[in-house]
Amino acid sequence: MNLTISGHHLDVSPALREYVLTKLDRVTRHFDQVVDVNVLLSVEKLKEKERRQKAEVTLHVKGRDIFVEQAHEDMYAAIDQLMDKLDRQVVRHKDRLQDHHHTAPKRLDAGMA
Repeated sequence: MNLTISGHHLDVSPALREYVLTKLDRVTRHFDQVVDVNVLLSVEKLKEKERRQKAEVTLHVKGRDIFVEQAHEDMYAAIDQLMDKLDRQVVRHKDRLQDHHHTAPKRLDAGMA
């Protein structure tokens, strides 16, 4: 799995990098076919006192790219909410990949007769 963590108008500290890695671990536990992960952490200045912390992730899995973004006043809270969203999307993608179609009991009986 290739992992890129970058910051825009922000220095990515080792503590922030470690926090993202521990949160991503939960996602990769659900789904192990992750090819590539790009995380972008940014700070947007809207007004003098208002600062918006934004976290984005693009997860490339076999057959699909999953993009999630989340903004919050606190970067760690933005990362938490982002990973919750990403986790839900990865689980949903995994469910879609699994074959939920079962052979009907009538067809099993007809085949044995």
